[in-house]
Amino acid sequence: MTSEELLQKVRKIEIKTHGLSRNIFAGEYHSQFKGRGMAFSEVREYQPGDDVRSIDWNVTARMNRPYVKIYEEERELTVMLLVDVSGSRNFGTVSQMKRDTMAEVAATLAFSTIENNDKVGVIFFSDRVEKFIPPKKGKSHVLHIIRELLSFEPEHHGTDINAALQYLTNAQKRRCTAFLISDFIGAQLAESQEPRGKREVAPIVIASRKHDMSAIQIYDRRDAELPDVGLLKVRDPETGARVWTDTSLANVRNAYGQAWRNQQEALETVFTKTGMRTVSLRTDEDYVKALMKLFKQ
Repeated sequence: MTSEELLQKVRKIEIKTHGLSRNIFAGEYHSQFKGRGMAFSEVREYQPGDDVRSIDWNVTARMNRPYVKIYEEERELTVMLLVDVSGSRNFGTVSQMKRDTMAEVAATLAFSTIENNDKVGVIFFSDRVEKFIPPKKGKSHVLHIIRELLSFEPEHHGTDINAALQYLTNAQKRRCTAFLISDFIGAQLAESQEPRGKREVAPIVIASRKHDMSAIQIYDRRDAELPDVGLLKVRDPETGARVWTDTSLANVRNAYGQAWRNQQEALETVFTKTGMRTVSLRTDEDYVKALMKLFKQ
């Protein structure tokens, strides 16, 4: 893609997504995400009826009488976009590739963020964190994010969502609102993991406890179902492996579809148990409706 073509695509996405965020999503975003966090404000002397869990023991020890911490709603949010840049995003059979839909969805969320005077940052990940854009405010920052969404090419092509979630937890010390944008193909998500036989809490559980997490799945219709087109040579975009498959065989198509349904059920179980909002969006569907559905959860 030439620099001129990139600028044209950036401008096209800016016009489309900025209008959507301003006219449709700003109110929904504000009502759903504003004021969810609580920030420390001050301390005052304990009064009968105060929650004992709010006692500041350090101040209490210094003053020889009990003091409690006072909190107030955080009016300024930090929004983090975790964007999957693995090889499987470079696939599309209907209107556009998954990477293009991901870029539009992420851009819409970014513009919604700055419409509310909040900060937005991005973590691009494959099977490792490829790039981190620290959270900032402003239109020029969002345009920089859009350029990266359209042009960034990762060094690796696999998928490890856990690496991105661990990075988020380490990088964002304070609570933030995070959107995980992926097709979730090849994702190994679970409530716990057992490296070297030792049971540990999984990164998705830790991240969802610390942050306000939402998952946005973007997929192509052929990710879910295999067409009957006879003998077909296919390539795994993440490993490069190639294989011939006979799509005219009903058992092959059925097994392919069942594998997708099994993956979806596993994802739904994890998202439900971690309390994450989630929405699934096909590339030939209207993502406006999908985001509205997500905001209303």
